Amino acid sequence: MEARPPKDAVLALVPGSSGPDVPILRVYLSCQPETGRLHLQHDRLQRHTGPEGPFYQRLSAELTGAELRRVQQVRGDRLVLFEFQAEAGRRALLLELTGRHANMVLLGKGDEVLDVLVPAPKKRQHTRLVIGQAWSPPPGRPGDEEAASLEAEFPLPDELPLSVQRGHEHRAPLSYRVEHALGPRAAALEADTLRRDILRRLERRLSRTSSALKGLNKREEAAAGAERVRQDGELLKAAQGEVPRGAESVELVDYFDEAARPRVISLDPKLSAGENAEKYFTRYKKLLRSSDGIAEERARHEEKAAALSDLIQRLEAGEEDPSELEEEAVRGGLLEVRQEGDERKRKAPAKRLPYKVFTAARGSEVRVGRSARDNDALTFRHAKGNDLWLHTADAPGSHVVLCTQGKGSPDPEELLDAATLAVHFSPLREATRADVHTARVKEVKKPRGAKPGLVTLSGGKTLHVRMQPDRLGRLLSREGPAPSPPGT
Repeated sequence: MEARPPKDAVLALVPGSSGPDVPILRVYLSCQPETGRLHLQHDRLQRHTGPEGPFYQRLSAELTGAELRRVQQVRGDRLVLFEFQAEAGRRALLLELTGRHANMVLLGKGDEVLDVLVPAPKKRQHTRLVIGQAWSPPPGRPGDEEAASLEAEFPLPDELPLSVQRGHEHRAPLSYRVEHALGPRAAALEADTLRRDILRRLERRLSRTSSALKGLNKREEAAAGAERVRQDGELLKAAQGEVPRGAESVELVDYFDEAARPRVISLDPKLSAGENAEKYFTRYKKLLRSSDGIAEERARHEEKAAALSDLIQRLEAGEEDPSELEEEAVRGGLLEVRQEGDERKRKAPAKRLPYKVFTAARGSEVRVGRSARDNDALTFRHAKGNDLWLHTADAPGSHVVLCTQGKGSPDPEELLDAATLAVHFSPLREATRADVHTARVKEVKKPRGAKPGLVTLSGGKTLHVRMQPDRLGRLLSREGPAPSPPGT
């Protein structure tokens, strides 16, 4: 049994007696939608070297060394049954040559379906192809009319190879007709499908690379204005007494300008003048950091874009073997190695939760609401009364819940972790300091008719938080539930 993914296979039938006149027969089975076929294989085939799916692995395990007992057409339809006596008992390989729904099915005792090459969609499960249940054939149809037209549809070539001209009579000339007519067509369709698939993957990579280059250009443009950002921070710092509380902007004399012209500086009305100045300094430092390595990144992405464009042009020209171009792309790091997925092992998509999960210093779970409506769901449906609730003071932002598992006072480091996340997931994320309200979840109330995310507190206190980049980096790198300890 030799697998030829995605939908073909070759059965090697070894006779019971050996000798020069008793050859090994190879039967080609194909479930391709447009070139599905069954015939004795005459020409040599290049051995498949890629990955094999689970169905082919199961076939090899079950049928290698098995004894072929009979081959039959089922009820005159386009169904062929190969029946074997295997080590595990009766096994049968069913080939359904039913157009675009062609399939291979491995059957056990009593025609129990053991495995299927192409499983039926879960929403439209076919009653004949349910693993663990007995397969039942379709009603059937007469096959004489099709057989009469085969000679006209697949004419025999003028010259036959020696493998067909064995002895005084041709060996399986009809098989050769099918092989000669459909084999090249199947190879061309397979190459075209592969070419289009590789082209799609390369174009997607090129699009991502182009987006990365645009992002680098924006970073470079922003970094070019870093000095002006620092100067605005210096102006604000020197004129703190002139900036009214709650102002959205302020006009100051620009001492960095030779003409000392007035300059309008935007402000966050929720922050003091000093805090706004710190915000500008933080932005300045971030711009400086982002400018590091831009030239090297650009050169790397431009080289990658050129290589991708070259491969795309060669694929579109259609003059080279697409499989060889795919290998070249994989060797160059432009494409990932193709994976053969098993649809039966795919997990159902996880149910969406209204919060993100982070792991605090001692392993406790910190939940951060995703949106205003999700904030309500997190606080009132996904938290317990004694869990700790946190939110930035006097600023919108995500609800944050530190799961305490029924413990008393939270660990101080974990409390700071949760407060840091509350500040980060708010408009104050660039601030160096911020105030955070903390309370037990049971002290948080939802006023009747209030907007999503709006709540009131019947207790709690305010925590003064100094943002620590190392702490924030540790938390963001550990997004997702903490792994369960062994034995749980």
